[in-house]
Amino acid sequence: MPLFAVTYAYVDDAAALDRLRPTHRAYLRGLVESGVNVSSGPFGPGERPGALLLIRAESKEAALAATEADPFRAEGLVAEVTATEWRPVMGQLADDAS
Repeated sequence: MPLFAVTYAYVDDAAALDRLRPTHRAYLRGLVESGVNVSSGPFGPGERPGALLLIRAESKEAALAATEADPFRAEGLVAEVTATEWRPVMGQLADDAS
């Protein structure tokens, strides 16, 4: 199944992000358990606030749909979301895809 790099750019509302982070992470953990979320996490200090999610889905639209119910998205805390198909050719994720 294809893999998509889904990126979030967060709005400038640290208090709301902090308040919803536990439910956001619980939602993404559920996607991990179902095999949809391969890995995810926030960008590092000094980067634009946001996150990268590696999502297994049949299409770009399906990858985006998998994240629609994420509390961060549902509550309007994601200013921009993108999905780009990604094909790992080296490393553990490439090994998992073969």
